[in-house]
Amino acid sequence: MITLYTHPMSPCAQKVRIVLAEKRVAWEPKLINLQQKENLQAWYLKLNPLGVVPTLVEGGQPVIESSIICEYLEDCYPTPSLRQGTPHQIAQMRLWLKHIDIKLHPSCGALQWPLIMRPALLEKTSEEQQSLISQVIEKPRRERQRRLLDMGLNAPDVVDAVRTYAFTIEQMEEALQSQKWLAGDHFSLADCAMAPYFQTLLQFGWAAFFAASPKVEQWVKQVCERPSFISAVSADFPEDTCRELLLLGADAWPIIEQHLQEEK
Repeated sequence: MITLYTHPMSPCAQKVRIVLAEKRVAWEPKLINLQQKENLQAWYLKLNPLGVVPTLVEGGQPVIESSIICEYLEDCYPTPSLRQGTPHQIAQMRLWLKHIDIKLHPSCGALQWPLIMRPALLEKTSEEQQSLISQVIEKPRRERQRRLLDMGLNAPDVVDAVRTYAFTIEQMEEALQSQKWLAGDHFSLADCAMAPYFQTLLQFGWAAFFAASPKVEQWVKQVCERPSFISAVSADFPEDTCRELLLLGADAWPIIEQHLQEEK
């Protein structure tokens, strides 16, 4: 049995759950409380020295880093294949995975963190806040969290995040002109990996990000209708959670919209 250390709103965990669902592989969830920094506790750091989710454990051996986990699952459970097509298409798939890991994931974090993680930290003393953030393993992520804690949605990271999302949607719209999915006509790891980053936009009611991109809009619709997305992502968002997130998104939208208009 696979054990997955996960969190419902982590896009990295979501994409692994989508792959597991696509492949119909059984797994056991272990929820990690990110708001309370459970991911930085010593027992978890033994599994994942980076202190992030997800972590997949199979046969007593942990596998970390979500894109690596996805390829691990493709290697272990090759049917149905999520890595098919010509060598060029597979290379394009991996290029999308790299863009998501390096560019889009930090951008998604900059948008989500002030709304989801920051309120819990603001309830603590300044000393407690800094003590928790100082435990974040990677310096860029640690310093980004400090800026987001201090400045919220007015942090420069949020401005950059909006710009990265706009660029990503532009590139997707171009790619989808000639093919159904991101790396060809087959649903692939690239689509699994990209889907959670649009869940973030949808959960906050920010579909305006891609409203002027019809191909992307259609892609989002197709992804959200897949059984894998419904079971691996949508099922973790009960109605009361959806209402709360939409309210958070509505309150934040004037600032996000301003950043988006400035980008245009």
